[in-house]
Amino acid sequence: MGTKVIKFLSELKENNDRDWFNSNKKYFEEAKREFTDMVDYLIPALAVTNPLMSNLEAKEAIFRIYRDVRFSKDKSPYKTAMGAFLAPGGRKSMLAGNYFHIEPGNSFLAGGSHCPPNDQLKKIRSEIYHNNLEFNSIINSSDFLNLFGEIKGDKLVRPPAGFPKDFEDIELLKLKDYTIFYKIEDEEIAKP
Repeated sequence: MGTKVIKFLSELKENNDRDWFNSNKKYFEEAKREFTDMVDYLIPALAVTNPLMSNLEAKEAIFRIYRDVRFSKDKSPYKTAMGAFLAPGGRKSMLAGNYFHIEPGNSFLAGGSHCPPNDQLKKIRSEIYHNNLEFNSIINSSDFLNLFGEIKGDKLVRPPAGFPKDFEDIELLKLKDYTIFYKIEDEEIAKP
């Protein structure tokens, strides 16, 4: 299913300039259509457990391929990956959600809350604090660990304000992001 996406992105990585991109615009449109089809396939599957996503459209979730190079030392005009944030409200949402990323040799699915606003971060920490036994039973289950490993994210050096420093799972509360990843091999992306 993702054969054109992988192939296009591999070639783009080798030829990341406007002339090549413009002369391969049709090729890009085909790869983008294939990626959009994959996102369209994922939305109803995710809406089963999150009905708020049932009205999400792929175009609301998919990120542009054009890079903002204004303040970057790397002036490559295009991203060499395609990504979509699948959450109620799409890519502009501040809610927890799922991220689908295709990049040759580095494709993955991610879930969670990346860089949540302070009020949401406090709510997440509060839920973990008040439901730590249930939360630990999920993140320490063999199924979870086999699929995702541990929760990843930047951490505070000290415990967050408003929570006891001696809380048994204080390391979980120090997280500033709560994200899990599932790596996808290129061969899996190419399968129907």
